[in-house]
Amino acid sequence: MTRTVTFTRPGASEVLEFVETEPAAPGPHEVRITVKAIGINRAEAMWRVDDYLEPVKFPAGLGYEAAGIVDAIGDEVAGDFVVGDAVNVIPSFSMNDYQTYGESIVVPDYAVVRQPKSLSFTEAAAVWMMFVTPYGPLIEDAKVGPGDFVVISAASSSVGLAAIQIANLAGATTIALTRTSAKKQQLLDIGATHVIATEEVDVLAEITRITEGNGVRVVFDSVGGPAFSTLISALSFGGTAFIYGLLSTAPTELPVLEMIAKTATVKAHNIWLTSGDEARRLAAVDFILGGLEGGTLKPVIDRVFPFDQIQQAHRYLEQSGQFGKIVVTVGD
Repeated sequence: MTRTVTFTRPGASEVLEFVETEPAAPGPHEVRITVKAIGINRAEAMWRVDDYLEPVKFPAGLGYEAAGIVDAIGDEVAGDFVVGDAVNVIPSFSMNDYQTYGESIVVPDYAVVRQPKSLSFTEAAAVWMMFVTPYGPLIEDAKVGPGDFVVISAASSSVGLAAIQIANLAGATTIALTRTSAKKQQLLDIGATHVIATEEVDVLAEITRITEGNGVRVVFDSVGGPAFSTLISALSFGGTAFIYGLLSTAPTELPVLEMIAKTATVKAHNIWLTSGDEARRLAAVDFILGGLEGGTLKPVIDRVFPFDQIQQAHRYLEQSGQFGKIVVTVGD
């Protein structure tokens, strides 16, 4: 028997419960994995309260990421996976169809990649949502490079930290936004060129000073709300603001006349634009593997919980105090 996390109604972390089932047999294009570690994402907390990109179908599971060992393979699986391979799961499916919060999981073959050899299972479970999310807008779309300034909000989140590393790898200058100065030194240590404590200074004035009045070409924002209009004002002529989250619960307003004057672009982004397209997904994997192997990209883990404490892991996530990724380990 194997344990899986499910929930039958939306609510706080207490709705998450363990159920025991027989391990499922993989279909023709599916892989079964014995899970060693699970990456925890804010998307899953939103899914748990049924406030995500699609309605939840109950009873429901959840989870986008995992690292583990292949223990069964479907008859028509793409690639040359064999039982015993160490692999990871890339977020590239609906949680109504597949989930990763379990001791044994079945996922589509297109979502499975070999685990980077330099990483432990715990580290590998932190990688793919963290790095693929900013890879799309920064590398695929904006093609940031030397001479570009990139503003990254919620910079101490796992995706924010990955965005700093990716922009740095591309040669851009990073401006990390964080609410207070408490995490300033950590952000500088991880590679942020500049750090702005948004509750302590005038954000627009600081960005204007840093860029010598020219503004930034790219904004990568997960907050939205009232502060988003300030980030639009911080753009250079022809700049682009990507929004990929909505941490703020307040309305998000746009300074339309200023946008027209700057010919600014606002783009909504989600990971599926990259992970849902085979060619883009493979390119992202190659880019990230290259960075991991070269040491320029590194997963940052804030805290590790055992599988039995999945509720506590979700509660900790929702406190929004972490610096990096939350990971849950499974088994020994």
